[in-house]
Amino acid sequence: MKLPLLCLPFAGAGASVFRPWRDHEAKSFEIVPVQLPGREELFIEAPYTSLAEAATGTAERILKASGDGPYALFGHSFGALLAHETTQLLHSKCLPLPHRLIVSGAAAPWLPRPHIGVHTLSDGQLVARISELVGYDHKAFHDPELRELVIPALRADMGINEAPPTAESATPLPVPISALRGVDDELVTRDESAQWAEATTASFELIDVPGEHMHFSDNWPKLWSTIDELMLRAR
Repeated sequence: MKLPLLCLPFAGAGASVFRPWRDHEAKSFEIVPVQLPGREELFIEAPYTSLAEAATGTAERILKASGDGPYALFGHSFGALLAHETTQLLHSKCLPLPHRLIVSGAAAPWLPRPHIGVHTLSDGQLVARISELVGYDHKAFHDPELRELVIPALRADMGINEAPPTAESATPLPVPISALRGVDDELVTRDESAQWAEATTASFELIDVPGEHMHFSDNWPKLWSTIDELMLRAR
């Protein structure tokens, strides 16, 4: 039986970034994208503006998507931060935890995160700064109508990302953690990824994958196969 892999996207992105994954067969898991408010079909809903609010809402979405069965949880960059905080909340409420937490392109949650002063930047400045910071550009950034739709969620997510870490972020979880990092990632160092080992009382592994910070979108077939292999090993 394949394990549902619930997926949380990077800042400003919607569940559609996982659609290519659905076209490929995995031996160990099946993709279950988790849509967050303020994007795509939920664009009329206000995006989350705090990590606590985001974790509460995401926990509800995860439990609904997983039903009563086991599941694993994946998040990239901002999605990794949200996945971890959501798991912390589930643990504090004695609710079903993921069998494995897979964090990609993210430093350990108690470490300082990049601060760009998101609330002081115009839309154009925000897009330019994000592109410079993570080496990622999207066609929606250059279309005025599309940009108007994606900017609110991007701004909200980056605001959450800039907030100081919570005290609970350093509390180890009884959940195995796998951390993925692009070998050429200039935003997150290997040591910052390795510190995820302190976020769990269970097993941990750090996996190097080809690419930069946005290896997630640059080479998703490789990421797909890497996740499949680690999930098979973990059985």
